[in-house]
Amino acid sequence: MNTIDWKNLPFGYFKTDYNVRCYYKDGKWGEPEVTDSENITMHMAATCLHYGQEAFEGMKAFTGKDGKIRIFRLEENAKRMIKSAKGVMMAEVPVELFSEVVLKAVKLNLKYVPPYGEGASLYIRPLLIGTGAQVGVKAAKEYLFMVFVGPVGPYFKEGFNPVKMQIVRDYDRAAPLGTGHIKVGGNYAASLRAGERAHADGFASCIFLDAKEKKYIDEAGPANFFGIKNNTYITPDSSSILPSITNMSLRVLAAEMGLKVEKRQVPVEELEEFEEVGACGTAAVISPICMIHDRDTGKQYKYCKNGQPGTISQKLYNKLKGIQEGLEPDTHGWITIVE
Repeated sequence: MNTIDWKNLPFGYFKTDYNVRCYYKDGKWGEPEVTDSENITMHMAATCLHYGQEAFEGMKAFTGKDGKIRIFRLEENAKRMIKSAKGVMMAEVPVELFSEVVLKAVKLNLKYVPPYGEGASLYIRPLLIGTGAQVGVKAAKEYLFMVFVGPVGPYFKEGFNPVKMQIVRDYDRAAPLGTGHIKVGGNYAASLRAGERAHADGFASCIFLDAKEKKYIDEAGPANFFGIKNNTYITPDSSSILPSITNMSLRVLAAEMGLKVEKRQVPVEELEEFEEVGACGTAAVISPICMIHDRDTGKQYKYCKNGQPGTISQKLYNKLKGIQEGLEPDTHGWITIVE
């Protein structure tokens, strides 16, 4: 364990000691099971392999200055997974079971929670998959819910430093009446090609526009988009955007800081008017954006004076991180302390 370089952890898979699994059979969930195996054995006709019956969550645990370990918005992640399960007709994991399995997985791997002040966290990955065999297109009758964890560094290697992003129009992440509003694997598979191209072009990620009209900002790659102007926090409203729990939390904090908050369509042209823009999500928290390049028109929108993140983004980031690490009071009941 002494060999972990906490400060230089990538955002990637890290083998820990245990994961926790729970099986759904005969119309009910069984008892959680602990295993040290990294492998899953399933039927070759499992619906997750053929028809995309799969959903996942991403959340984090942090060591506070006081040494306590805090999980951020555990119940909201549980509720979002229920929505995802409904969206692709899977057995729903009750909030109580979700919480029990997550807490068990964290407690079994406490030595992998990065110490306070290292800029790292313990990433928690709940996963729900259809394991029952079907050859016709229909829902499975059996499911596996599992949680594994591992220490991670920042999602974007820049951390809380400005990144560059690229607008794309020749790919869509999700359709307006599709699965963009739930956290299922197909949305991420659909974003891979555009994302990899953006990386090859020198950008941290790509920004997708709405699939129907290509007029409005949709998602910022694997994160939600937000912009700030005239003391207002503005984030896109769309049926194809995943409701980010981080974004939800930032809107509350922005209002408490005295900002107006607007959730609405954001036309591409409005990028010229923003004083600050950023991407937000569990993995990145906030990634300030210093430049957005429109791949089709060549137009560039520039932010971040002197290469520094905007002051409001910085305040929001500090406040949210402060709550996650116990430096700020948790007035909303967002934190679960791992006893």
